[in-house]
Amino acid sequence: MISPDAARNVVGIIGNVISFGLFLAPVPTFWRICKRKDVEEFKADPYLATLLNCMLWVFYGIPIVHPNSILVVTINGIGLVVEGTYLFIFFLYSPNKKRLRMLAVLGVELVFMLAVILGVLLGAHTHKKRSMIVGILCVFFGSIMYFSPLTIMGKVIKTKSVEYMPFFLSLVCFLNGVCWTAYALIRFDIYVTIPNGLGAIFGAIQLILYACYYRTTPKKTKAAKDVEMPSVISGPAGGGSVVSVTVER
Repeated sequence: MISPDAARNVVGIIGNVISFGLFLAPVPTFWRICKRKDVEEFKADPYLATLLNCMLWVFYGIPIVHPNSILVVTINGIGLVVEGTYLFIFFLYSPNKKRLRMLAVLGVELVFMLAVILGVLLGAHTHKKRSMIVGILCVFFGSIMYFSPLTIMGKVIKTKSVEYMPFFLSLVCFLNGVCWTAYALIRFDIYVTIPNGLGAIFGAIQLILYACYYRTTPKKTKAAKDVEMPSVISGPAGGGSVVSVTVER
């Protein structure tokens, strides 16, 4: 019979794979930015927010804060690299005003993280206290980002159309939330459970809305448009984020 730790590792590895796919969802948008050498109307805010979320989760998962959470560190370490790459591309093709704003926000995030790291390591001397402080911060910042899917859900209900809520992305977000919730429940971790439980719930609601309004959605035409769709990337895999997708119109 498989041990709880082995089961947790298997679920965590599956969660890493799913989350990695979600981190790569904006690639078409950044490919477009590179080709046109212009960020157009896209904003760096969601990628800056996800970067901070990844930094917090990496710190949470290291052994001196919360032991036995290496799979939380791996996926968020990958997330840091991916989001950093997105931000570098965004910086490269942004006007000076957007560049200065990005640098200001990034500077605030780095100062905040330095303060958190020093405060936790110097002020809390047990794993329990360190996990609690960093975990609360992870849940707080992650939960704030869960308000973003409400925008697109409201639009779906108002227009009776799922045009801007692709089924596959909603399904993957739901599976991601379920997977990381299961990971957290096998060896109970309240700080991973809360944001991923929210992720699973929001993902499920998106799927229900899709089922309700799929038939009333106008048929697609050949024209395509890039949009930024608020979507849940759960818990230790990025909190909640806005991903860019291409939809047919």
